[in-house]
Amino acid sequence: MKFYEELFEQKVTEKDDVYSVFDVNGFRLGLFAYEKANEPHTFGSNCLPSLSTENLNDLKRKLTGKEICFPLTRINDNWVAEFVDSEGNHIEITAPVK
Repeated sequence: MKFYEELFEQKVTEKDDVYSVFDVNGFRLGLFAYEKANEPHTFGSNCLPSLSTENLNDLKRKLTGKEICFPLTRINDNWVAEFVDSEGNHIEITAPVK
């Protein structure tokens, strides 16, 4: 929870031991504690959550202190990087080239 509160710079909207929710500018992001619900967990290999920031400075600030798994790279009209969250998931973050 703390990892995402720092990333989104806001407190969690709905907090529960099993399922908590962030409202990120009208987008609902749920965090599910599968182990507390005694449900099996299957790792996928084809989904990469992607977040965007308004500019390169914000993107760099968001990467500070994170484990980087894809370095900051310019791809066409965007800056792109990937980092690892507190549970080992990869997350992409982008910003437009201005």
